[in-house]
Amino acid sequence: MESPLESPHVTDLALAQRLERAEGSANAAFVESRARSAPAIGAEWRDVGGTYAMFDGVGSPITQTFGFGLFSAPTHGQLDEIEAFFRERGSEVFQEVSPLAAPEVLTMLPERGYRPIELTSVMHMRLTGDRPAAQRRSSAELTVRRIDPGEEPVWAETAARGWGDIPGLGELVLDLGRVSAGSRGTVCFLAEWNGAPIGAAAAALHGGVAVLAGASTAPEFRGRGAQAALLGARLAYAASAGCDLAMMGASPGSASQRNGERQGFRIGYTRIKWEQR
Repeated sequence: MESPLESPHVTDLALAQRLERAEGSANAAFVESRARSAPAIGAEWRDVGGTYAMFDGVGSPITQTFGFGLFSAPTHGQLDEIEAFFRERGSEVFQEVSPLAAPEVLTMLPERGYRPIELTSVMHMRLTGDRPAAQRRSSAELTVRRIDPGEEPVWAETAARGWGDIPGLGELVLDLGRVSAGSRGTVCFLAEWNGAPIGAAAAALHGGVAVLAGASTAPEFRGRGAQAALLGARLAYAASAGCDLAMMGASPGSASQRNGERQGFRIGYTRIKWEQR
């Protein structure tokens, strides 16, 4: 019989720990990249009893925790240390919590002034070396490739173009993309139409898990199969690199969740993001 780690379609504590640690590690690597590229921000991360607390500047979506109550019994002492880590840096406190964490987390957080503000469908897919695990639309014009050294700015700019139709979001994605492209474990891909970049996506490989993120397509090129091709390329690369599991996050019921399910991803659980008031 296969173990839960060999058969990740069994949603249990072992699977949740793998997924949360992989995403936490990807975000910690991002913070390390930020610290190298912009030391004045004071980017830093800390392991508090298995919870990864990450600071990427006040207001950054990376500034939060992963894994509270999932890797050790949750205590108020841990919360004291986590909250001090953020407060000392002038930041609000945000914590992403898996529903497979210790049940007492649900009483501890409200007692300390936390409230739920966001839900995320955490999705996963088993990978094998001989299965790209995604449907691709064939096209002579559309190609996907890993970026070459020195193409990080082009990748970040392409990723930002995909969000440029939403006011203010393009600038944020450009900033995050520049840092992400230099993060440990992150592999970046470009989709090109007749040789011109039209889409971007990334995969962060940690602990045998490929964390998929950063996918976007320029508005004028949507509907031509770029996202399916980018997904297929990332999954195939991750499998060839030895990953046995891929994960992604999406808003419950969103187009991103539906697209992931169509490509073979399965919803493992719904995670709650908490904010302390």
